[in-house]
Amino acid sequence: MDKVAVLGAGYVGLTTAVGLSAFGWPVVCTDVDKEKIESLNKGQVPFFEPGLEEWMAQSMQKGLLTFTPDASIAIRSADVIFVAVGTPSLSDGSVELSDLFAAVSTISEHMTEDKLIVIKSTVPPGTTQRVKEFLGERLAGICSFEVATNPEFLREGSAIADFMRPDRVVIGTDRSAPIERLQRIYQPLIEREVPFIYTNFQTAEMIKYSANSFLAMKVAFINEISRVCDLVGADVLTIARAIGQDPRIGPAYLQPGPGYGGSCLPKDTAAFAHFFRERGMPLPIIEAVMESNRMQHRYAVQKISDYYNTLDGIKLGVLGTAFKGGTSDMRQSPAIPIINQLLQLGTELTLYDPQALDEARQLWGDACLYAEDEYEAAAGQDGIVIVTDWPSFRQLDLDRVAQALSRKVMFDFRSLYQRAKLEQMGFDYIAIGR
Repeated sequence: MDKVAVLGAGYVGLTTAVGLSAFGWPVVCTDVDKEKIESLNKGQVPFFEPGLEEWMAQSMQKGLLTFTPDASIAIRSADVIFVAVGTPSLSDGSVELSDLFAAVSTISEHMTEDKLIVIKSTVPPGTTQRVKEFLGERLAGICSFEVATNPEFLREGSAIADFMRPDRVVIGTDRSAPIERLQRIYQPLIEREVPFIYTNFQTAEMIKYSANSFLAMKVAFINEISRVCDLVGADVLTIARAIGQDPRIGPAYLQPGPGYGGSCLPKDTAAFAHFFRERGMPLPIIEAVMESNRMQHRYAVQKISDYYNTLDGIKLGVLGTAFKGGTSDMRQSPAIPIINQLLQLGTELTLYDPQALDEARQLWGDACLYAEDEYEAAAGQDGIVIVTDWPSFRQLDLDRVAQALSRKVMFDFRSLYQRAKLEQMGFDYIAIGR
C-alpha cells in the first residue's frame, strides 16, 4: 500500500491529509509551524472548517493519520508526497514561491528512492516544470522521481465534502507513470465516476487560475448589476434568479454582496493579471474585475455615508468579519476595507463574528469594540450592518434587535431580509440593488 506525506498543514494541506486518510491511505502530515503540529496531535484544528475536526479524529483513531514537525520522517516514509504549502501574494500581485521551493529543497535532501511529488499548491504556469528541473539537478545520480500537479478546488465551509465528491480532478504531468499512481490514490473517486482531466503541467496550472478568475468575474458582474439596480429601481435578486436559470450562465456565484474575498479569488486574480501583464499580454477583463470588486467595497461605505450625511461619531454594529459564512478566514475579507473606511470617517464600530472575532481583534485592536453576540453588537447603536452571510444572521430575533438599537436602521449587504417585513417593523432598510 502506498504511503502518503503531506507537506503543509494549512487549509489545503490539512484537508488533503484528512481526505486521503479517509480513503484508507496511511498519511503523515508535517508543517514548519511546530505549535500547529502540537495542536493537531491533540486533535485540535487551528481554524474553523465544519466537519474537518471530526473526520480528522476518525482517521487518527484508526492510525491512518499522524502529524510530525520533522519533515524528514514524513518524506522518508512516503511513496507519494503532496506539497501544499502557502503561495501568498506579494504587494504587486505576484506569487511568493519561497515556501514552495523550500519544501521541494527539503524533499530533495531526504530522498533516497523513487517517489512521486505532487504539487497541490496554487502556482503560476511553468512552476511545476521548474520544480522538476530543480529536483533533477538535486537528485542526479541519487534516485529517480516523478512530478505531477494536482490543483485543488476546495470551497471554505465545505472543504471535506468538496474533497470527497469533487466536481472534477485535474492532473498535470508529462509522463504516464504519475497518472497510474494518482489513479490508485484516488480510486474511491474513480469508483464514484468523478471526471478526471489529464493534461500537461502548464494547462493544469492554468485551469486553476482560469476557474477562480471566472468565478470572481461572476461575483463582480452581479455586484455591478446591483449598483445599477439602485440607479434605475430594479431588484438584483430577481435579475440574478432569472439569468441564473439560463444553463449557459447558471446560478452559482450570482449572489450579490459587498465583494468577493478569501484566500483564493483575490490572490489568484491578482497573480493571474500580474503574470501576464509582466509578459506583455495584459488581461483587461481580469483587471476590470479586480477594480470592480474594490468599487463594491467603496459603494457599500457610500450607502452608509449617504444615509447619515456624516459618519463622524455615528455608532454602528457590524455583523461579520470573515469573508463568508462557514469559515473563520478573514484573508481579503470585504469586511476589512469596509471597516477600515468607516473608521477613517469617524464611525465608532462594535464587531461580532461567530468564528473570526479573535482574528478581528488582532487586526483592529482598540480601534473597535467587540461583542459576544449579535444583540450585544446592536445595543445602543445608530444602525447595524450585515457584512457576512452567516446562517445565524438570517435568523435574528428582529424584535430584540429593534429594542437593542437606538435607531432602527439595517444595512443588509447580503440581502438576507425582505424590505417589506423590516419596514413594517419600523426599520429603515438599506441594501444594494434592492
